[in-house]
Amino acid sequence: MPGVDLKLLDERELVERAKSDPDAFGEIYERHVQRIYNYIYYRTGNHHDAEDLTARVFHRALRHIPTYTDRGVPFTAWLYRIAHNLVANWHRDQSRRKVIPLDELILSRVRTEAPESAAEDSEERARLLGAIRRLPEERQQLLILKFVQRLSNAEIGKLMGRSEGAIKSLYHRTLLALRDELQSGQTPPVALLPRRFLRRRRRRR
Repeated sequence: MPGVDLKLLDERELVERAKSDPDAFGEIYERHVQRIYNYIYYRTGNHHDAEDLTARVFHRALRHIPTYTDRGVPFTAWLYRIAHNLVANWHRDQSRRKVIPLDELILSRVRTEAPESAAEDSEERARLLGAIRRLPEERQQLLILKFVQRLSNAEIGKLMGRSEGAIKSLYHRTLLALRDELQSGQTPPVALLPRRFLRRRRRRR
């Protein structure tokens, strides 16, 4: 198909073409690189390692795409699986586990112009982040996909190999766990904990 506009191809057509056309793989890279980078960055905690691992994800994808088989799930799930495996290896190679900088996400959601509330907000975020960091890796991954990547439960289910209902249940349990971690009486950022969870917590006080 000489002269085809790769930007107009749907994902399935583009992936099939990319098996033999480097330009098509370049279009795949452009479509997905930012999401993969964001995912890795929030799992590693620094830009340098995120850039390196993102490059490795696409190098590995380029090497293996000729044997890629469409199994009815989004192509993105394949890329995320590669990224997840590389990040897992990266963590094993570290002398200590990096802190996931979800504070940047929360800072972007919680805005205030009152100087007198800055210290209180900082303490509130620190408490919430501490609770997040104590979650199992799977639940941290869920929060990244939900709040950083802004994926739906159905999309997250496909990426994590679970049903939509299982993801909804895991998300619910994760929010409850975060709520129960916050015992000092301060309200956590509403961007992360939906109001129904905040109401339940207030009634318990």
